[in-house]
Amino acid sequence: MSLFRRKPGKPAKRRSILRWLLLRVVLLVILAALGWSFWVYRQINLVAEQDLAQPADAIAVFGAAEYSGRPSPVFHARLDHAVQLYRRQIAPVIITLGGGSDRDSGKTEGGVGRDYLLANGIPFDKIIAETRSIDTEQQVRRLASIARENNLHTIVVVSDPTHLFRIQQLCKDAGLDVYTSPRPNYGTIDGWDLAMRYLHEIVSYTSLRLHLNGSAIHAWVEGRNDD
Repeated sequence: MSLFRRKPGKPAKRRSILRWLLLRVVLLVILAALGWSFWVYRQINLVAEQDLAQPADAIAVFGAAEYSGRPSPVFHARLDHAVQLYRRQIAPVIITLGGGSDRDSGKTEGGVGRDYLLANGIPFDKIIAETRSIDTEQQVRRLASIARENNLHTIVVVSDPTHLFRIQQLCKDAGLDVYTSPRPNYGTIDGWDLAMRYLHEIVSYTSLRLHLNGSAIHAWVEGRNDD
């Protein structure tokens, strides 16, 4: 038995260096991801905590789920907030956004929103119902088209508090001048659901900035806004 330990050969030394470099890269990626996620989280909170509603040309309500022609609790709260803003004379027009799917039996979020506003005393000629968009990005694109067609320069956008940062950024990219106005909370939201709302917005905004359009991610992201 040799009294001297054999020194590792070059292949073993090279593998050790590669493992060290790989570990370093992985740690840097994790730190960067955590830093980015915290920054997005902070931006979501900054927008969510402020109601910037002020006199504008229109109020836009982003769609959420509807059930057989009735707005879901989330959509209900958004529409109620828009009605309150209209009655405060924040803007003379309300735009309801959102299409439907095969399972909706012809109903659309924009159409259901219009009907709800009519039932709450908003005149028909003061409502614009957009009924073709299927997600937040499409809603913003359709909103931009409506704004151009109707000479609308400033818009108060209404949605969930955690949803508004992404809407704000999408509107900015589309050349829209918007003021965010979060709908009031209703009931109680448990910690898990709130965490998932933040996670979905962080994933969604990151996907947007990386130009990722994976169908699975997209469906999950948009599904979080349809409660």
